[in-house]
Amino acid sequence: MRTLEFVATALFAVAVLHTLSTKVFERLAYRHPRHAGLFHLLGEVEVVFGFWAAVLVAAIGTIAGSAVAIEYAESRKYTEPVFVVVIMVIAASRPVLEGIRALVAFLARWLPGRAVVAEAWLCLALVPLLGSLVTEPAAMTLAALMLAPLVFRPELPEPLKYGALGVLFVNISIGGTLTSFAAPPVLIVAATWTWDSAFMLATFGWKSAIAVLVNATGIVLLLRRHLPDAAAPAEETARVPLTVTAIHFAFLIATVVFAHHPVIFLGMFLLFLGYTRAYATHQSPLLLKEALLVGFFLAGLVVLGGLQQWWLQPLISGLQPLALFFGALGLTAIADNAALTYLGSLIDGMSAEAKYMLMAGAVAGGGLTVIANAPNPAGVALLRNGFDKGSIGALGLLLGALTPTAVATLTLLLL
Repeated sequence: MRTLEFVATALFAVAVLHTLSTKVFERLAYRHPRHAGLFHLLGEVEVVFGFWAAVLVAAIGTIAGSAVAIEYAESRKYTEPVFVVVIMVIAASRPVLEGIRALVAFLARWLPGRAVVAEAWLCLALVPLLGSLVTEPAAMTLAALMLAPLVFRPELPEPLKYGALGVLFVNISIGGTLTSFAAPPVLIVAATWTWDSAFMLATFGWKSAIAVLVNATGIVLLLRRHLPDAAAPAEETARVPLTVTAIHFAFLIATVVFAHHPVIFLGMFLLFLGYTRAYATHQSPLLLKEALLVGFFLAGLVVLGGLQQWWLQPLISGLQPLALFFGALGLTAIADNAALTYLGSLIDGMSAEAKYMLMAGAVAGGGLTVIANAPNPAGVALLRNGFDKGSIGALGLLLGALTPTAVATLTLLLL
């Protein structure tokens, strides 16, 4: 067993390094056009963890036999990756997106300044906070799709785009802490630690809301001169009937309600696909490819992360509360923050202060890398075309997330 754990940790480290160096493969694709297809594949962030998870399963089969490899792969829980796929597709559907876009446009008219600046601010402030109701992956999908034509355009300076991406990722990570069911790191421990939505709002939520508003305001002040005079005009399409919009939102809400029950929400998703086909006039192409790639990434993270408990849990349990906060903040950059809080929930006798520090550090660091928080791969998949050569660099994201992470750190530690 120890041999398998060492192999799994080595492959996990390779996967992390691969994730952080995807831009290298994109450059190789341009330099070596003969093998561009392979390098483009290896440069896809969403492919990385799924690829190395397959290598891990093959390694387990080689070391311990195929039966052990199959048993391990089947023992992992894939509810979250499957849920993210479903919620992304539904949230990105035309009726839902147009409904949220109309709400943002309506609210923007009541804010001072240019409407396009107000809309960008709402996408970076209001939508992440809505993630506490519709879940973080849905909020990420909606915010990314609305921000893409406003902020993530090729002509905008790259440092500002990375700054906006960092704010988006951090705000999504902390914006889901107003309830106990929307943020993956909270959801996974809420029952064990008996944290309900009232507790989350009183303990984390109001602090997170302050940080979200500060982060959104700061980046929009930097962006305002670079934003277009008006949002890009929408394509001339027939207006979506209110009943169709209501049905799509019903599918979205039902999926959130049954997020723990894949048999139920997958059945509803099949019904949703049939409904969109029946009323194709009111639809745009569904976001199936991007959602499936994100699901592949997260499933790979589940497989690779399942054998990291042997070194992560002792590390977490040996830290004092303040050190635990910064330890969690740093570790979440290389390990999904939900995995960290889950390992913390397995430790007997954790104090209330230690639990708070672990959660606070995990969500504060949720924007540092693409693997830090489950919705981040969705944001990368939807926004990378706005960056140079269609690729988001790990260093650029890290630098862009440092300031909003610092704001989240100060609010969660000092307020």
